Amino acid sequence: MKSISLALIVLALYSCSSKQQAPMAPPPPALPVAAIVAGTDTTYQEYPASVEGTVNVEIRPQVSGTLDKVFVDEGAKVSEGEPLFKINDLPYRAAYNNAEANLHAAEASEANAQLEIDKLTPLVQNKVVSDYQLKTAKATFQVAKSNVEQAKAIVSTAEINLGYTLIKAPVNGYIGRLAKKQGSLVAPADVDALTLLSDVHNVHVYFSLSENDFVNFKEQYPGETLNEKLKHLPAVTLLLADNTAYGTAGKIDMIDGQFDKTTGAITLRANFPNAQGLLRSGNTGKVRLSQFHNNALIVPQSATVEMQDKVFVFTLADSNKVKKQPIVIIGKSGGNYLVKDGVKVGDQIVLSGFDHLQEGQVIQPVKSTDKIAKN
Repeated sequence: MKSISLALIVLALYSCSSKQQAPMAPPPPALPVAAIVAGTDTTYQEYPASVEGTVNVEIRPQVSGTLDKVFVDEGAKVSEGEPLFKINDLPYRAAYNNAEANLHAAEASEANAQLEIDKLTPLVQNKVVSDYQLKTAKATFQVAKSNVEQAKAIVSTAEINLGYTLIKAPVNGYIGRLAKKQGSLVAPADVDALTLLSDVHNVHVYFSLSENDFVNFKEQYPGETLNEKLKHLPAVTLLLADNTAYGTAGKIDMIDGQFDKTTGAITLRANFPNAQGLLRSGNTGKVRLSQFHNNALIVPQSATVEMQDKVFVFTLADSNKVKKQPIVIIGKSGGNYLVKDGVKVGDQIVLSGFDHLQEGQVIQPVKSTDKIAKN
């Protein structure tokens, strides 16, 4: 009996010890949550852009000859009418002088023909000579008069060609690379221009929108036609190659008449003042467009998880279980995502600490005092 009692005591002690050593289930993690609210915000989209002067003129010779003088240097700022190049004018000046001499000879022939008419007119009236001689004299005068007009035209052409030997700036602007140097032989048929002159007191910045972006772009602003919408477009920012913003805002003033069949994009043009000449033709950068969103759902970027090109949030479902929910993003503003679909106003989302959360896991929600949307 003593052995049986001892065995029962040992068994009871062992059972108690086993119960005490059984592991306790961990409590649900306490994580901050907050409700989705709607607010207003502005997002920005950036598009690659190229810069061109308002006027880009190829400076080409109109006559052939040797380039005697180059009055400007590459990159120089020139004014309209300022001399740029001088072509040897000796053959053109000789042609002009010869044309002038021929004109004088033609004018003398015309004067002689007029004298003949003046001489024969009274003789015909007095029937001293026949009328035929007077008619012949008048015909000779008409030929002489035509020769004078032709000589004047030749003089005008020679004068124009002589003027072409001095090449002047057609507009204000900056000189580009000089393809020809002093002493080079130049001709109108040359493949390369002498230089490129760019008027950059204002610059045109060209960028392209995809078809979808263009549709969204049009829907933002009031107006029945594109011209009406252009009047309501906000100013745009130009980001330079080093990603710094150009100091003056620009205005979109042109939308191309058709989409590019190859790229499926349409070109827009923004005009930027360039009084300091900081921008030049050929500059590249990005145009930043702003887009206003009213009643947008704003979710902190830190409260999202990105997997396989999709963005998820953990929403709080029944019984404090979490659900991994994909969201559709329409833009970014600071540290927030602007959401189009996937959540709605009032949904509770986990703000942080969800690195090891699993679908359907129970948590202990802690109401966050942080605002997750701007009103």
